[in-house]
Amino acid sequence: MERVQRRSPWTWVPTLYFGQGIPYVVVMTLSVVMYKNLGISNIDIALYTGWLYLPWVIKPLWSPLVELFRSKRYWIVALQLAIGAALALVALTTRLPNFFQLSLAVFWLMAFSSATHDIAADGFYMLALPQHTQAAYVGVRSGFYRLAMIAGQGGLVYLAGKLGENGGDVRMAWATVFWILAALFVALFAYHRIMLPHPDSERRDDGRAGRDVDGSARDNYDRAIHRGADSRAGGRPPRRALLNEFFATFTAFFQKKDILTILGFLLLFRLGEAQLLKLAIPFLLDPADKGGLGLSTADVGLVYGSIGVAALSAGGLLGGLAIARFGLKRCLWTMVFAVHVPDLVFVYLATALPHNFALVAACMAAEQFGYGFGFAAYLLYMIMVSDGPHQTAHYAICTGFMALGMMLPGMASGWIQQHLGYRHFFVWVCLATLPAFALTARVRIDGGFGRK
Repeated sequence: MERVQRRSPWTWVPTLYFGQGIPYVVVMTLSVVMYKNLGISNIDIALYTGWLYLPWVIKPLWSPLVELFRSKRYWIVALQLAIGAALALVALTTRLPNFFQLSLAVFWLMAFSSATHDIAADGFYMLALPQHTQAAYVGVRSGFYRLAMIAGQGGLVYLAGKLGENGGDVRMAWATVFWILAALFVALFAYHRIMLPHPDSERRDDGRAGRDVDGSARDNYDRAIHRGADSRAGGRPPRRALLNEFFATFTAFFQKKDILTILGFLLLFRLGEAQLLKLAIPFLLDPADKGGLGLSTADVGLVYGSIGVAALSAGGLLGGLAIARFGLKRCLWTMVFAVHVPDLVFVYLATALPHNFALVAACMAAEQFGYGFGFAAYLLYMIMVSDGPHQTAHYAICTGFMALGMMLPGMASGWIQQHLGYRHFFVWVCLATLPAFALTARVRIDGGFGRK
């Protein structure tokens, strides 16, 4: 580990996780704003951008490949260059006749690259830092990931709006934003190619599997499936052992006690929120004669991307502190209400259609704060479900079901909204939260879980 210790984690951890957050924001949020600005219908936006969740749904299925072939450092720098190229391609498509289809194809490739980058980056983090240092930099990781969300959903959306307003060419405005992002990722590629350390425990080769030096294929797989092997592993497990453990780990997950309740909770907890998230930005942008608030793109960047994400982050921090103080079991019902009751804010906004910017911002902040506060319980529930053998692998499977629970309802949300209108759609969203309450009554929570 000598070469690793010479370089401060501050030289690469912040940039690595900022680079991890940006592509996710681009695929999930910037694509929605751009398509709405360019006249794509809500049905098509929700359906086709909903498909972009798929790489995060099935990510656990191909994460062993990152362990089997080349080093995680190689995957990181190669994928950052690939993401930069994809961002440049989006910029080039903005004036083409088949812009929607071509840009979606590029976003699809970008989504797979981003999900694979997540696997490699988190695995590399565990390889390059000793355990006590990993814990010390958890806050840095999450902080720069949140900063990427604010920069993407807030700053870049605001920039696109202002460029469109001043130049009058919305397509050129979005092309400029994507060229900026492409340049950023080429810079990250060049920077990380030099600055990322070379962990001694990670063997670089031409795709040939290394030897499992500690003789534990099971332990190596548990680390590999969720984003890489631990820095103490000392090498790669044999491919056959890795694949055997891959199937054994999935079997063990589906043999858990109360697995149907677990799956129902993971899939349906955000049934309402999954639909709301896909249509929140179109609602903010659509004019009043279509039932929307008629905000400018720049205003959406401020209200939803900056103020909203800041409130979401604050809620998440407070939720984590509450669980640490009282435990998950005592906090669960409060947090379930905190996630879902603020959805009524959108019913109010769609009914009143207020023109007061401060009021809209306050409503967005309240809804996002409640979501952040309550979502901490969902995350801790996944950790509890994953506890035991194969913990990291089972957590990865849980996150796949979490993404599936967002993808499928989100894809249908545009069609539902088009038939109901915004006001009745948001009423439907509130009704769609009821399964979460029903399943909360059925889940089993260990009494002291989560409490320090």
